[in-house]
Amino acid sequence: MAMLRIYFTGEDLARTRIASGPDPLWELVLALQMLKPQRGDLLFTGWRRGATAVLRRADLGPPLRLLTALNPNVGYFPDFLNPIEAMRGLEYGLEAIRRTPKDLLRRDVLQLARSRPLPARVREVAEGNPRMLTELTDTMRACHDLIIAPYRHGIETAIDRDRSARVSALAGGGVEGLLGSLRPLATWSAGELRVPTHRDQELHLDGRGLLLVPSYFCVSGPLTMLDPALPPVLIYPIERRPDVLPLREQAKPDPLKALIGATRAAVLQAISTNPGTTEELARRVGISAASASEHAGVLRRSGLVFSYRDGNRMRHQLTPLGLALLEHNYSAY
Repeated sequence: MAMLRIYFTGEDLARTRIASGPDPLWELVLALQMLKPQRGDLLFTGWRRGATAVLRRADLGPPLRLLTALNPNVGYFPDFLNPIEAMRGLEYGLEAIRRTPKDLLRRDVLQLARSRPLPARVREVAEGNPRMLTELTDTMRACHDLIIAPYRHGIETAIDRDRSARVSALAGGGVEGLLGSLRPLATWSAGELRVPTHRDQELHLDGRGLLLVPSYFCVSGPLTMLDPALPPVLIYPIERRPDVLPLREQAKPDPLKALIGATRAAVLQAISTNPGTTEELARRVGISAASASEHAGVLRRSGLVFSYRDGNRMRHQLTPLGLALLEHNYSAY
């Protein structure tokens, strides 16, 4: 039976961790695959209808057809679409795609071509044509804005809930308790994690540890990269309860955005939801770390945020004034 087997050493157990939130490129790649029906996706029927309609209206044309050709919903899809840098935020991930070495682009495209016919334009991707890679990543950003961003609140709520459960398992049973909590998606035993729904593959961590990445749009079972030299990750599906089904968030007047600007309001709300580091704020809001630091600085000087240094990282939390401002903003609805 086909199965993914991940082999751990004692060093790997010490370096295994849980992602701090969703990976925007994994969510995008898996969401695009879900535009075509697949097993286990009944909860996404309404989302698929809406996403298909909004993409049709956007009329992204040949670039979207190229992206979907590179990202089939069955079988292999290229590793270069999911660089580890995306864990820092969407723009970091897109920049990493544009900087992918030509030999890796060529290798991934050839691997994909073994299983399906590809359009002629894929050749320019394999050759690392800068214009084509920019067009590809611009299309990925547009798709993210259209079919992922409107559902951000539900996605983050569901992933935060899963992460809390994994952290509890880690606190109660160590890394072995954490890995054991993945059952029935995966089975942990004697230094080996087995994923029965995966293609036949062996992954030796060799002291690098494993990053567990919970995913909202993953439905087929845990996934990993084909290239064993890449940073080891395991993307796994989370539970989607009725309160976080993929429903588009309705736009409504927001006096806070009018007062301090949409991005700064999003930073303030992100700090309220989950106080954290500048890098975590950047990921949650979808901006660069430099921009997150700048906005947090303005909020701090305005008395809305308190920041303190934790090692070499800066952490942020709301002041009573910041909390009062948010509570007044919500009550205005």
